[in-house]
Amino acid sequence: MQIRAMQPQDFAAFWPVFHAIVAARETYAYEPDLSLEQARRLWCEVPLETWVAEEQGQLLGSYFLKANAAGPGGHVGNCGYMVAPAARGKGVARLMCEHSQQRARARGFLALQFNSVVASNAAAVALWQKLGFDIVGRLPRAYLHASLGLVDCLVMYKWLGESARPERA
Repeated sequence: MQIRAMQPQDFAAFWPVFHAIVAARETYAYEPDLSLEQARRLWCEVPLETWVAEEQGQLLGSYFLKANAAGPGGHVGNCGYMVAPAARGKGVARLMCEHSQQRARARGFLALQFNSVVASNAAAVALWQKLGFDIVGRLPRAYLHASLGLVDCLVMYKWLGESARPERA
């Protein structure tokens, strides 16, 4: 499995994964009826960088890296991860999260913050905790889950340490 920068033509291949995850309304607070172009902009243009995980030409997942806030909060990064349903449980999310931490450090981020991890997404919460993220806040009933109704969201945070040479400008 390799992780490489997402190329413009990759989003069309990623679109079915993105659309299925968003339409399920279980983990992402994006409008379920986003167009391909709107989704591409959110996933590929707004972030600083977007990556794909693939194996033998098969796209397994993707993540983005961006600043969580501007100005005095710009040293904290933010990521979003999506894994193709057929690739779940194969270490794709772990690999992407580890890669994103390396990229965040290279970009000069000193921490990563996940603003809204849906609490019912037990696999993600457990993985992020295994990778050193702490739950630093709980947002009661902040997400309208398709089958569970209103569920809590978690704010998760990891200090990455001092960065040697920031790329971000």
